[in-house]
Amino acid sequence: MSSNGSDPGRLYIDEPPLIAGNQTFASVTDKISRIAERKVSKFWYLAITITSAMTGLLLVSIGYLVWEGIGIWGVMIPVGWGWAIVNFVFWVGIGHAGTLISAILHLLRQHWRTSINRFAEAMTLFAVVCALIFPGVHVGRVWVAYWLAPVPNQMGLWPNFRSPLLWDFFAVGTYFTASLLFWYTGLIPDLATLRDRAVGRIRKIILGIFALGWRGGNRQWKHYELAYLILAGISTPLVLSVHSVVSTDFAISILPGWHSTIFPPYFVAGAIFSGFAMVVTLGIIARQSFHLEDYITINHLEKMAKIMMVTGMMVGYAYMIEFFMAWYSGNEYEAFTYLNRAFGPYAWAYWIMFTCNVIVPQIYWIKKYRTSLPILFVTSILINVGMWFERFVIVISSLANDFMPSSWGYYRPTFWDISTFIGSFGLFLTLFLLFARYVPIIAMSEVKGILPAAGIHHHGDDLSAPGGKK
Repeated sequence: MSSNGSDPGRLYIDEPPLIAGNQTFASVTDKISRIAERKVSKFWYLAITITSAMTGLLLVSIGYLVWEGIGIWGVMIPVGWGWAIVNFVFWVGIGHAGTLISAILHLLRQHWRTSINRFAEAMTLFAVVCALIFPGVHVGRVWVAYWLAPVPNQMGLWPNFRSPLLWDFFAVGTYFTASLLFWYTGLIPDLATLRDRAVGRIRKIILGIFALGWRGGNRQWKHYELAYLILAGISTPLVLSVHSVVSTDFAISILPGWHSTIFPPYFVAGAIFSGFAMVVTLGIIARQSFHLEDYITINHLEKMAKIMMVTGMMVGYAYMIEFFMAWYSGNEYEAFTYLNRAFGPYAWAYWIMFTCNVIVPQIYWIKKYRTSLPILFVTSILINVGMWFERFVIVISSLANDFMPSSWGYYRPTFWDISTFIGSFGLFLTLFLLFARYVPIIAMSEVKGILPAAGIHHHGDDLSAPGGKK
């Protein structure tokens, strides 16, 4: 029997501690703060140089797109939606795990989230920023992209509220706003800690502004925890609503392969699946780069592997039920669409999707493999490869082979499709590197809250330790 850090008063059988290494308040503060305080390493400079170059490629690609038009992409008739919409859905899905870890697991009192929620929330914000680029540049006339917003245009007309693009604006905009507030609220105590440790005057002033006068008094903690709880409650329905709205962009059409009521739950499960895969990928990199083995333990990674296994089976079920629904409906167009996906010109993409999303996660049934860092790292990347191909198959195969064989065409991406996608990864990774450099990558105040010293029956003197939770 061992004591679990999430509740020092209870005993669990063979339950590993959430935070390893017998950490104290002072050691947590010192370890996490030093990541943001220490001198920048040459490897960080090398990494951000590479990602900045990729971001530059994104800017060049968008600039050339505005100059020439979307004809530089592979879009054509009948494939009017190309990689841009595929990438949009992919990036929105990546952002789902952050809010799930932050909001839903917080409401369910799952204390293992405390070591990973900070960078998962940051990942959400950066993924949504990447996602928002694509609908804006895919409208063709990017200089009137502001029509997506609920403001009158120059002709005094309101935008078409029946347009799915406008639904995306509201859904993704609300999601980003709530996620940003949730992330920043959780940061306030940690920013105050960095402020109190700051040596330079400018750094102290900047951190003091963002810490909003936090002093750690009882009344501040009371209001902070209430605000955090309210934001968690507001954010929870967004996990379901955002990707449901994105999926409805497809489902309201009459196109075979899209016109389906299974899309909202199917997309939500897939988003959580891909989001957790990205959290695992980044978590392993951060764990190894900053030596956070005591904070991001194998226990954390194993729990996320189990969630990926469950959501992967949900996605696999959706794949199979789509074939059943196509057959059971008696609609020859639906039946053709799904058979064409599996055995037609895009069969290679379908089977990459199926292998990565359905077969690969089954390795997590074996504890030895779901607790192996190399296997977790490789499989998490393969899952996101599969999830990108899922969106590719849904968008491209349905459009390329529609009702009239005379209009069929084979979609081929151009250099500018690929460069824009690669550039979006550059933007995502650049933002993540800047976050890891200047902001505590782990929520110190929340980690301290699950240490044994935080228990009401603890009689140690660690509460008065420098940097301890006040």
